[in-house]
Amino acid sequence: MPSAEFLARCLDTLAQRGFKRVVTGALSPLEQTGFLAAGFGVEEDLYLLGVDLRQDVAPVPPGGRLVRPLLGRRKEVLVVDHAAFPPFWRFDEPGLADAIAATPHTRLRAALDPADGRVAGYTICGRAGRRGFVQRLAVDPARQRAGVGRRLLFDGLHWMRRHGVDKAVVNTQIGNQAALALYRGAGFTDEPTGLSVLSAGLP
Repeated sequence: MPSAEFLARCLDTLAQRGFKRVVTGALSPLEQTGFLAAGFGVEEDLYLLGVDLRQDVAPVPPGGRLVRPLLGRRKEVLVVDHAAFPPFWRFDEPGLADAIAATPHTRLRAALDPADGRVAGYTICGRAGRRGFVQRLAVDPARQRAGVGRRLLFDGLHWMRRHGVDKAVVNTQIGNQAALALYRGAGFTDEPTGLSVLSAGLP
């Protein structure tokens, strides 16, 4: 884990390069230690939830097609992402690419609306060894409460289970009641400690 001294040097370098603000990924309480000592503050707290995939998983609910969104559909994916999340959490193209590349094995799927064939939601799931991650799940607000998120979630969980993942985790904002209801309804339970995103302003 980075020390406060190392992080302070990093902040100085970024300030010299013209950056005004630094934001971390989601960190556990132990991982936050050096950052807090270097002057970072909590930007947002997150729930961390996990599910045991060694047990039976409910089948993927029926519905519209799930497809791998190739490059031609990435803009549609980002439109859904921007509609589903507040500005702080939205992906741009590099952010989407980073999320897809974050784990050794990734499953990116989009749900198509049967009415018009457009992307109604998408998910990024990843796995590393026997650990799985629901890295992103977004549904167009106009198409929520129609089973799109549940279909995408269970598709990802079954993919992880087929490849020997024992446990999958997901984090979500404290106030995102719709996401919490989806994950808890799918068998996820709260982990003992949550995560936080930290930030620091630069002079």
